[in-house]
Amino acid sequence: MPSVYPISLLIEGRRCLVIGGGKVAERKVLSLLEAGAQVRVVSPEATREIADLAAAGRIEWRRAEASEADLADAFLVIAATDDAAVNARLAAAANAAGKLVNAVDQPADCNFFVPASVRRGPVLLTVSTGGGSPALAKRLREKLEAAFGPEYGELAALMERLRPEIMAAIDTQARRAEVWERILDSAVLELLGQGNHAEAETLARELAGLPVPPSPERRGAGGEA
Repeated sequence: MPSVYPISLLIEGRRCLVIGGGKVAERKVLSLLEAGAQVRVVSPEATREIADLAAAGRIEWRRAEASEADLADAFLVIAATDDAAVNARLAAAANAAGKLVNAVDQPADCNFFVPASVRRGPVLLTVSTGGGSPALAKRLREKLEAAFGPEYGELAALMERLRPEIMAAIDTQARRAEVWERILDSAVLELLGQGNHAEAETLARELAGLPVPPSPERRGAGGEA
């Protein structure tokens, strides 16, 4: 297999076509929806989940055999039928039309691969074998799931919230980098993992030299004095 170029693709609001209506197609539909895509499914039949999504207006489902005409307004195409020949034919047409195309379990017919992934809030960890070994990618994903808990997503969200304040308060890139390193090397992550979100933010603010808002308890005590 040739080397691949890793990217993270923004597909919010883009038309993404899923050809097929089985369980594999269902998983693809759900992941596309999570990324904000406008999803169209083309298949004579579909799982209950796909049918329910269509009935709720969350996706479009065209109950028919897919043809090259279905590719016209698609930004991204996933061929996920149980017929390898159909997948290959439509993938070839999508490639010829300059579409991003993935044919499930047929790496030679793809121009991109969907990596195994672990999402922790805004943090997305991915593993790819270039389509060569899905079983290995799955095993590595399981290791990532065990090693990186929800607190990593919470840390990323906290740092994103603090970023504008740090950018405004600290005038050089070098000093800002030092602040981020202090936060990452501190107990902030551990506190988040323990569910102590307020304490984690207080510590991060102290390490960054930012104002620390008074806690509700302290505000209440001041009001009663």
